[in-house]
Amino acid sequence: MNLPDIEGKSASAGVVSSEAHTRLSGSRLILAQVAWVFVVTLLVALFLAMLPPYYTLLQTVCTGAPCGLAQPTPDSALAIQRLGLSIGTYATIPLALTMASAFLCLAVGAVIFWRKSGDWMALLVALGVVAIGTVNVTSVLQESSSPWQVLAIVLNILGNGVFFLVFSLFPTGRFAPGWTRWLFPCWVVSGLVFLFTRDVFFSYLVHTLVWLAVVILLVIVLFYRYHFASSPLQRQQTKWVIFGSCVAGLISVGFIVPTVLFPSLGQAGSFYQLITTPTYILVVLIIPICLGLAILRYRLYDIDLLINRTLVYGTLTVVLALVYVGFVIGLQSLVHLFTGQLGQAPVVIVVSTLAIAALFQPLRQRIQAIIDRRFYRRKYDAAKTLAAFSATLRQEVDLDQLRGQLLAVVQETMQPIHVSLWLRTTAPDRKPQETWSETPSAP
Repeated sequence: MNLPDIEGKSASAGVVSSEAHTRLSGSRLILAQVAWVFVVTLLVALFLAMLPPYYTLLQTVCTGAPCGLAQPTPDSALAIQRLGLSIGTYATIPLALTMASAFLCLAVGAVIFWRKSGDWMALLVALGVVAIGTVNVTSVLQESSSPWQVLAIVLNILGNGVFFLVFSLFPTGRFAPGWTRWLFPCWVVSGLVFLFTRDVFFSYLVHTLVWLAVVILLVIVLFYRYHFASSPLQRQQTKWVIFGSCVAGLISVGFIVPTVLFPSLGQAGSFYQLITTPTYILVVLIIPICLGLAILRYRLYDIDLLINRTLVYGTLTVVLALVYVGFVIGLQSLVHLFTGQLGQAPVVIVVSTLAIAALFQPLRQRIQAIIDRRFYRRKYDAAKTLAAFSATLRQEVDLDQLRGQLLAVVQETMQPIHVSLWLRTTAPDRKPQETWSETPSAP
């Protein structure tokens, strides 16, 4: 079977070519390593210096305007107290999550630096991972009127900028397509304009829209690079980044949609904003972790299986939720029609829950089959062929028939250039050994 060897050689050639393009040596390697350590040390020091004002802002009730998104207002502070929490306890939760996420990002960046410090692309990824761990603090402080506002804006621009640069170059180390080289300068210019016009009421909105536009363009570029500018092994790396970006994006959209439908939820200091702040901190961690896996351990984890399961169970959750809501509404209407009661009868909840439990396994199998057939067609056809051959193997006794079917299955599932089947006879039956060889005909 020559196909795996051919694929392995082509993939290895692509990786060697990419690593040669981004490999550092000699004085450049030492300079890059020293620069990385210096910049990371400076980032960590500034991050630690900004933690006290960040914590103070979180536990300060805003009575004027403008208020930061994570800063409580009198109404939201009252809602927190009704939950049995003090303002100080509330502030401790995002502070602890912020410190934990920053430490995790630093750890991932340090591991990448330790394992891949001879590759400048890996160094840039490691720096971007460390920088993204500080973005939550700078995002909160840049909206405040504290003395740290200017420094927070500068660090936020640089932190997001490094991450945008990583996405513009990952995984090949080249700008593909060429216009992506202008995304980083555009972001920096937008940040500088915001820095000097931050007192203008619409400047923050414009700055946020530029950030959103750059993110959307970079996600599109990742898909383009995956299909047209990556080797097979680089595609496996890119899958991790696309998967992390899509998961983080979908979760973020899920939190933004309610603020669009109910504008009061999006107001600064609202209770909704306060409870979603810790969640955003955790969502930000998804992308650095996926980047670390893409750089270090992408061979050990089957990202295709992970994506497949995410699609299956994500779709299943949505379908079951819709079915459950439909059952509850429909049964309540029937109860109201026959009894005249408007209240929620316990039997409605019980019947709906039992229906969901009964539908879970059939729906999961059906959704799995649809997704396999739609998104994993080659693997789906190969699995069906192997299953059919396994059933035949239990019944077939004719060696010639079995030989022909085995060769056909191998050709259909693996599509090799050449197939050979060699059968060895066992003692004491010393008949001549038999070999069958077959080359698929050209289509």
